[in-house]
Amino acid sequence: MILTLQIILIVTSLLLIALILLQRSKGGGLTSLFGGGVQSSLSGSAAADRNMARYTIFVGMIWAIAVVGNGLMLANV
Repeated sequence: MILTLQIILIVTSLLLIALILLQRSKGGGLTSLFGGGVQSSLSGSAAADRNMARYTIFVGMIWAIAVVGNGLMLANV
């Protein structure tokens, strides 16, 4: 069970990193500092941005559950 939770944690961590990096920047944060401030109007739609945000929240919740479950399992060993 611990191994399964650790695999889920690794997979969701990688997915969460990818999903966060794929999201469109809404402000002048670090992306504009490194030349990512130029945006094209052809880069995507609002529906795609909403779906990407929903996927990120969903994977983040799975990640948080895996972290808590992993901590509880390791505390009982």
